[in-house]
Amino acid sequence: MIPTTTRAFIDSLIDYYISEASAYKQLAKNYSDETGDVTASTFGIIVGCVYSGFLQAYVNQKQKPTLEDTQEFTQIIKLRAAQIERSILDAKA
Repeated sequence: MIPTTTRAFIDSLIDYYISEASAYKQLAKNYSDETGDVTASTFGIIVGCVYSGFLQAYVNQKQKPTLEDTQEFTQIIKLRAAQIERSILDAKA
C-alpha cells in the first residue's frame, strides 16, 4: 500500500500537471507530425511525469515500490484519467 504521504504527493502532482496542461499540450504539439494524436501524447507526457515523481518519492526514501504499490499507482491514474483528459482538451495551446 502506498504510504499516505506519498499518495498525497501523487495527488498533488496530478493536480499540478492538470493545472499546467496547456504547457504540456504545447510540448506534445511540437511533435504532432510524428505522433499524430496531441491529446494522447499530452496524456502520456503527464502520466510519465507523475510516474517519475512517484518513483522519485521512493528513491528519496531509499526504497523501491512494490508490485502492489505500482498497481495502486495505476489505479490512481485510472481514477483521475478523465479529469486529466478534460484538462488537456480544455487547454489552449
